[in-house]
Amino acid sequence: MPAESPAERITRLRREIERHEYLYRVENRPEISDPAFDALLRELRELEEAHPELSAADSPTRTVGDDRLAAFETVRHRQPMASLDNTYNEGELIEFDRRLRRALADDLPAADEALPYVIEPKIDGLAISLTYEKGRLTRAVTRGNGVEGDDVTANARTIRTLPDCLLTDDPPDLIEIRGEIYMTLAEFERINTARAAAGEPAFMNPRNLAAGTIKQLDPKVVAQRRLEIVVYGRGAQEGPPTFSRQNQIHEQYARWGLPTVEKIWTVTGIEAACAAVRELDELRTRFAYPTDGAVIKLNDLRLQEIAGSTSKAPRWAISYKFAAEQGTTRLRRINLQLGRTGVLTPVAELEPVLIAGSTVSRATLHNEDEIRRKDIREGDTVIVEKAGEIIPAVVAVVPEKRPPGTQPFDFPARVREAGFEAERAPGQAAWRVRSSDSPELIHRQLQHFASRTAMDIDGLGTEIIKQLIAAGLLREPADLYRLTVDDLIGLERFARKSAENLVAALAKSRENDLWRLIHAIGIPHVGAQSAKDLARHFRTLDALRSASAGDLENIDGVGGIMAAAIRGFFDDAEHAARLDRLLEAAQPNTTALEAPPGDNAALAGRTFVLTGTLPTLSREEAKARIEAAGGKCSGSVSKKTDFVVAGEAAGSKLEKAQALGIRVIDEQALLKMLESAPNA
Repeated sequence: MPAESPAERITRLRREIERHEYLYRVENRPEISDPAFDALLRELRELEEAHPELSAADSPTRTVGDDRLAAFETVRHRQPMASLDNTYNEGELIEFDRRLRRALADDLPAADEALPYVIEPKIDGLAISLTYEKGRLTRAVTRGNGVEGDDVTANARTIRTLPDCLLTDDPPDLIEIRGEIYMTLAEFERINTARAAAGEPAFMNPRNLAAGTIKQLDPKVVAQRRLEIVVYGRGAQEGPPTFSRQNQIHEQYARWGLPTVEKIWTVTGIEAACAAVRELDELRTRFAYPTDGAVIKLNDLRLQEIAGSTSKAPRWAISYKFAAEQGTTRLRRINLQLGRTGVLTPVAELEPVLIAGSTVSRATLHNEDEIRRKDIREGDTVIVEKAGEIIPAVVAVVPEKRPPGTQPFDFPARVREAGFEAERAPGQAAWRVRSSDSPELIHRQLQHFASRTAMDIDGLGTEIIKQLIAAGLLREPADLYRLTVDDLIGLERFARKSAENLVAALAKSRENDLWRLIHAIGIPHVGAQSAKDLARHFRTLDALRSASAGDLENIDGVGGIMAAAIRGFFDDAEHAARLDRLLEAAQPNTTALEAPPGDNAALAGRTFVLTGTLPTLSREEAKARIEAAGGKCSGSVSKKTDFVVAGEAAGSKLEKAQALGIRVIDEQALLKMLESAPNA
């Protein structure tokens, strides 16, 4: 194959980095480690520096990613939330200090003056910005894209250690307090133990679970999982107190009753900073929370301001990532694991090895290219890494321990040996199975189709699906709706009553709202909330199927990756044919539920926007009641909006409603409307 041009490589790197950013920040299921991601970013940065004519303002090297979801109100930060540049060795820390001293040379008494630093533990969680106005918590907002983020105030209020009021009689008029929402290792273990007892799959790690929990739509669900928070930084501030050093901010936050990190180091000079980082690395195993690094900041706030920032990160701070814990063991065999979308992922079966306090017997190998690049072979002695962000991964082979006679791993041959009919498309890293060729994939897809967050078919569990496939009654979703009571009677676990119940559950699922059907058909990157957004926007399945990528990207929460996945799904001939067969057999509801006619539709034709925290209803409960009464809920205020329902800490949507002259009501007024007829 001809070598890639710089322009081609830059384009491919940007797409790959954006995909990993989406997986990490939105779906909370990263596929690669931080060092692997940073290596991609570093390569892209070097290429852009070598070819400035190919640079772009929206390149991942200049942006901080985006964690926003369409289900939440978007709020603009008064002061942008930056990211941090990463480093993995002390040599790069020393170079960071050299760059700072060069940049600050005119502001230091002596060119060789040692700079003052603060070293903080880097907690592995989700960045958050808390706004306190006159001492009261009014807003909690995620980093988002750095300029604006998701309003998660209602969820943040469930965090027991987060005070609603600052412990002071003289608070600032306004202050943005920056911190991290996380989950302790003990709470993570408690939740996974309960899930194991219930036969549910375990969550991957505390960071992903914390990030996913704070984005739940129902605060009651958030409250059931004990989240924690720690604060360490500052955004905008109006009014006293004044600060001159970073460590003073920590001290003041503690006096105000805010949860701060249990230990920071205040030092002078980069050598002392490196020593503090090493000490933190030794101490972190005793902490109750996952700590994946250290943050080194200039302690002098005046010098911070002079040093300034890039479009992505401050020049006066850097993140030092600790090396992931590793172990050495023997790789017994490479197996192929099938995902719901048909991707075959190679998994290493290992001789069990203890790493970071837990026994590891399986590890991801990512894809065929990674196996070839590292020359991983069955029988090899390998180095396994257990980073906090991902499942264990094989990072290298110990070549001197390789047994004689081993052969390079033949991925295509193993695909055939496993009985998969799969292919690898040009330019893609993954091998993908076509659904019509794989009983395993058929089972996975049907299991998803029937799940609670999709078509919610009562009684159609994993074992029943397996049995129906084995009996030749089930191959694709359309087949479900052709099942009769007579087909089921006589199969294991089916008497007449249970057969009638399943057929009735299938019939009931035909009336599901459109979003459930969209989620059930298995479009890559489209989860339950995205399916709701698509149904709300397009209203019919036909409109969604014919939407262009540009139409899709105009929807809040749908980026280029998801838009391409949706368009690619509907353009695929096999997927289109399967969907047509499903529609013909099931005749499901393909239109988002509209208001029923008659006087019972109290809110028929009315459009509502919810903002702030309501006294008794969660946002999802309010939406459900409005829609059940025939109304519509929108995520943004426009001239088509009839009512804005405002709760505590209502923000920009309330301001826009007032500017447009749209009627603003509270929860009590909404409840009265729900009880009345439209003409009352």
